[in-house]
Amino acid sequence: MLNQSLQQGMQQKLSPLQIQIMKLLEIPTTQLEQRIKDEIEANPVLEVDSNEMSASDDEPTDNNEEQITEEERERDETIEEYLGDDDELPSYRTQANNYSPDDEKNEIPISEGISFYEHLVEQIGLHNIPDEQREIAQYIIGNIDEDGYLRRKTDEIADDIAFATNAEVETSEVEAVLKIVQQFDPPGVGARDLRECLMMQLLLLGASAEESDPELSPDPAVQVAYNIINVCFEEFSKKHYDKIIKRLHLADEEELKESIDIILRLNPKPGSGYSGAGATIRTVQHIVPDFIIDYEDGQLSAHLNSRNDPQLKISAHYTEMLEEYSRNKANQTKEQKDAVVFVKQKLDSAKWFIDAIKQRRNTLSLVMNAIMEYQGDYFIDGDESKLRPMILKDIAERTNLDASTISRVSNSKYVQTPFGIYPLKYFFSERVQSTEGEDVSSREVKKILEESIAAEDKKNPLTDDKLVDILTEKSFKIARRTIAKYREQLGIPVARLRKQL
Repeated sequence: MLNQSLQQGMQQKLSPLQIQIMKLLEIPTTQLEQRIKDEIEANPVLEVDSNEMSASDDEPTDNNEEQITEEERERDETIEEYLGDDDELPSYRTQANNYSPDDEKNEIPISEGISFYEHLVEQIGLHNIPDEQREIAQYIIGNIDEDGYLRRKTDEIADDIAFATNAEVETSEVEAVLKIVQQFDPPGVGARDLRECLMMQLLLLGASAEESDPELSPDPAVQVAYNIINVCFEEFSKKHYDKIIKRLHLADEEELKESIDIILRLNPKPGSGYSGAGATIRTVQHIVPDFIIDYEDGQLSAHLNSRNDPQLKISAHYTEMLEEYSRNKANQTKEQKDAVVFVKQKLDSAKWFIDAIKQRRNTLSLVMNAIMEYQGDYFIDGDESKLRPMILKDIAERTNLDASTISRVSNSKYVQTPFGIYPLKYFFSERVQSTEGEDVSSREVKKILEESIAAEDKKNPLTDDKLVDILTEKSFKIARRTIAKYREQLGIPVARLRKQL
């Protein structure tokens, strides 16, 4: 039997403007310009206000030089690193008093050099090999990833070549050419896994793959290092040094330590000097700050960097077109009515986007000013010890915004201070309470952890339980699982993996 009933409920639905604002809040300055260009291309009603742009040229501006940081991937010394109403058509336009035309000059440069792929392909010509092997070599290089490894199986590469060239290619042919590619620079390139990568580099240092007698190697320690990776790789990765000494019949820990040091100087990621298969050997990353904080005459001030944020307005041409249609509603054809609907839709979309851009500016400014006031002592002299514990909720309460909004604003944003450029997230940290009841930043606890671990006996590293005791002595009562979490956030492995000979 069917029963019919009436239920009343409430459902929250986001407006197009709210959706636009949320998306724009997450976009950093470096991506905003392209987002605006895309919107202008998709909506003919939206355009850049050239009058506003030229008017701002007369205003005083600030020259803010971008801080350039060069990405340098260094090999690590421990194995774990391997591993409105429709009838109202106001002249909408955006306003930005902090726009600086000089900012337009700050363009992100393109790095010069050759790509990792090109670097490898060029070396094919240095080897006297037949044309068919050259083609196989190019296929192999095309499958080498950004770390310098060949993750794809040789039989699969053989199938790909056969399909592309309509010619039979044996797996053994691919493997033979792979051995040639593995002789290319950088050492270790083309390895199938970490173990093979390290062994290849040790062979170049003089180790012998056929003989395991250290006396036959020009440097006995190199041969022992090769044997460690070849025979005892699992024990090495777990730092079970006693097992290695016993299995390889080494004299003592000193002999083992000399060979371990050789291994740790190898490069576990041969392609790490390149930032991807299509990137150049040396890349330059420009960090464009989204906010700028100044301290002058005893006063802190924060403003947005609007270098990629042009003035926008609604096209007068389409406004006039709609007004003309509105005056002749009685005599409109179907095509004209369709045109009115289209223009109205585009006008609404343009208004939403312009309002979203304005709201983005307002929200970003509100949040940045709240952070600046909260961490005012730090922004005056740059003393890191003056950074207060601060979580999303603290800024949400000051701005009357939702914590999720604060998270969107702080994500992927940078602020330029008198002491350098920092990610906005740098100023957020958990609140930890001391035994005296005082609130301190988790950053202070992490600093104590770093200092304690840096000063530990490397032959007998501090366990998490011992780190709990150290923090307790310093008036911090923190659970062991919290210590483990902070240690992981700092990128510090467990005690067993920090052990050294």
